[in-house]
Amino acid sequence: MARVIAVASNKGGVAKTTTCLSLGGSLAEAGQLALLIDLDPQAHLTSSLGVEPTTLRRTVCDVLLGQKSIVAASQESAVKNLDIVPANRELVVLDKVLYNRPGYEYRLKASLDQMYHELYDTVLVDCPPSFGALTINALTAADLLIIPVQCEYYAARSLRQMLDMVSRIRQSSNARLSYRVLVTMFDMRNKVHRLILMHLRARFRAALLQTVIQVDTRLRESPAFGMPVTHYAPRTRAAAQYRELARELIADQPIALAIQAPPSGENTVTARKTITSLP
Repeated sequence: MARVIAVASNKGGVAKTTTCLSLGGSLAEAGQLALLIDLDPQAHLTSSLGVEPTTLRRTVCDVLLGQKSIVAASQESAVKNLDIVPANRELVVLDKVLYNRPGYEYRLKASLDQMYHELYDTVLVDCPPSFGALTINALTAADLLIIPVQCEYYAARSLRQMLDMVSRIRQSSNARLSYRVLVTMFDMRNKVHRLILMHLRARFRAALLQTVIQVDTRLRESPAFGMPVTHYAPRTRAAAQYRELARELIADQPIALAIQAPPSGENTVTARKTITSLP
């Protein structure tokens, strides 16, 4: 069956969409059939694959409203083995409308369950930077949540809210949801970055992905050329790191990780407070 991975953070500017795009490209390059689902009203993932949101006739809105299947709403990209279910600004209204629909949180999951799972090996869902109906749909449908985080004070602090959301989703609509934290936009020359990474490794341990995505100019350029960095600049450091991330996720077993307690035996609340007070 296709593995569903949501990429989400309530903090903007942490390379969430870039990660979804580049990871999808890396999986496709490795021979997997990958599907990207754009659930962000900004439609950056859609435009990053060279698709113009304003010209779309079928979008993820049709899927969430039950008017189209995932397959009917998807389209091939210029990257071999990589398809996308695109989005446009209609998602802004839909995010509010869905709350009034019974069982709204299961709409994406229901559509994915109806899809022939052999069509894709991995489904990646790009979420908006909020905890609205769209993100709840993604987390309800996901086997795994990837939380991109910068080694900056406010980005690290936002992890507490994301982990609270994971707990609520597990209790309400998806008990099997597991998560991994991914460090992005890392600058080895920055002392604060190195310090926060050390704290994250101590606090999250197995829940922190070993792959670290470093700052790379080519990574920021690739969406403008409508392709993942693995295809735009295949020999760059960023491309190599996203390939390593793909290998790590392929090898990773989808086990549900509880919020990790720190080695000293402090409780979970203390661990969360520590993350929010990183220097």
